[in-house]
Amino acid sequence: MITFPIAKINLGLNIVSRRPDGYHDLQTVFYPIPVKDALELTMMDDSFPSAVDCDIKLTNIPVAGDERTNLVVRAYDLLKQDFPRLPRVHAHLWKGIPTQAGMGGGSSDGAHMLTLLSGMFGLGLSTEQLIAYAARLGADCPFFIVNRAAYAEGIGERLQPIDLDLSGYYIGVVRPDIPVSTREAFSLITPRWPARCCREVVMQPVETWQGQLVNDFEQSVFALHPEIGRIKEQLLQLGAVYAAMSGSGSAVFGLFREETEIGKHFTDVFTYFARL
Repeated sequence: MITFPIAKINLGLNIVSRRPDGYHDLQTVFYPIPVKDALELTMMDDSFPSAVDCDIKLTNIPVAGDERTNLVVRAYDLLKQDFPRLPRVHAHLWKGIPTQAGMGGGSSDGAHMLTLLSGMFGLGLSTEQLIAYAARLGADCPFFIVNRAAYAEGIGERLQPIDLDLSGYYIGVVRPDIPVSTREAFSLITPRWPARCCREVVMQPVETWQGQLVNDFEQSVFALHPEIGRIKEQLLQLGAVYAAMSGSGSAVFGLFREETEIGKHFTDVFTYFARL
C-alpha cells in the first residue's frame, strides 16, 4: 500500500511561554500544502533475513541520521508495542518534502505511517487513537492525522479545526540550502504573548495578514541568516499578499493571487509553486 504524506505551513507562530519540562507553549495555525512524500509498505517474506521488523529505504532527498530514529520506523515500533502480532514490513520513503525546512515532512511521514499501518493490517484505530499515538511521536505529528487547517496550542499537539479555505490562492515555497537548528532557534526566543491571537487574524482577509501574523522565530533566524529574510522580501516584491517563514525555517512561503514564475528568481535552491 502507498500513501502520500503532505507538508504544512505555519500561518503565524507565537512562542508564548516556557514550560517546566523545558519545552515551550505556542500558538499557531497549521495549513496543509500539496508538497508531498511517498510512503510505500510491503510485507516482509517470512523467510527474509532481517534483524529488524521494519526496515526502511530512503530515496530522492538525503535524510541525515540513523534510519532507526526515522519517524516512519518509530511509528511502527510504537504500534508494535501494543500490537505484537503486527507483521514485519519493508518501508520505502521517497522524499519530496525538503528536510530541515519547517514544513513538517518527518512528522507527516510518521503520522501517515500510523494511519497506513492501521488500515493495512486492520487495527481499527480511531482518529482520536491515532492522534494520541502521533502525539507520542512528536509535537507536529497529530496535525497530519487530520490534514486540515487547525489552530494549535501546547507544544503543537492540542488541535482545534478551523474553517479556513485558501483554495484559489497560489503558494510559492523557497527552501534555501541553509540548515537551521530548531534547538538553537528556540534558545534565542524570548516567550511573549502576541498582540492578537493568530486564530483571530486568519479569519480576516488574507490581504490584511502581513504585519499582523507573526512568526516569532523570524527575528532571531533572520539575524543569523540574512539570506532567509531576503527571500521573504523578494516574495513580497514578486507580488505575494502574505509571506512568512514556516516553523523554525529555513523554508519561506508566499501566498499569491496570480500565477508567478518564482523559480527563475531563485536558483540552486528548492522551489515550489502551485495552486492551493
